[in-house]
Amino acid sequence: MIKKLTDPEVLKALEAHAEQFDFILVPGFKNSGPEHWQSFWEREIELFHRIEQSKWEQRDIVLWIDAIGRMLAKRKRPAILIGHSLGALASSCVIASGDLDIVGGMFVAPAEPMRFAAEDRVPHQTLPVPTVVVASHNDKLISFARAKALADGWGADFIDVGEAGHINSEAGFGRWPYGLTILKELADRIAASQKAD
Repeated sequence: MIKKLTDPEVLKALEAHAEQFDFILVPGFKNSGPEHWQSFWEREIELFHRIEQSKWEQRDIVLWIDAIGRMLAKRKRPAILIGHSLGALASSCVIASGDLDIVGGMFVAPAEPMRFAAEDRVPHQTLPVPTVVVASHNDKLISFARAKALADGWGADFIDVGEAGHINSEAGFGRWPYGLTILKELADRIAASQKAD
């Protein structure tokens, strides 16, 4: 169980943040399989909600953007989006639009936008809420330099996880407790900024 692999203080902090924010998982192309960290988080921690759609095999970022919108329409609290790969790109688009109640984004292994004909949709400006990009040096879907450039354009914090492939189950990332720590630190920052306002 993930509770045995994660600092209990991290889970406690996330549970406290979940009283204020909704944690929304946004998988990538073909959805995240059962051994993917997003799937473990959804199954083993009751704090997470996953977007739903029926066309995971289509390379159309608009399907992801629309699915995020449908999910957030059902929720009552401000959202923190946790996107992987294409899901990270779609999350950045939704955040940039400013149309929905989103207070932060965690973008893990964002894919190269050109792979999904999304280069004209993905924003290049500073995003209006706190965000963090987690990237790998040997990700086959995007170069490290390109991931860093996206993060810089979005004004996002940047976390280098070394030689970690696409930060998915194929690269050995199952439950990924460190990811929960990254999310907790992002949520801490968002909550602190809201108290300061």
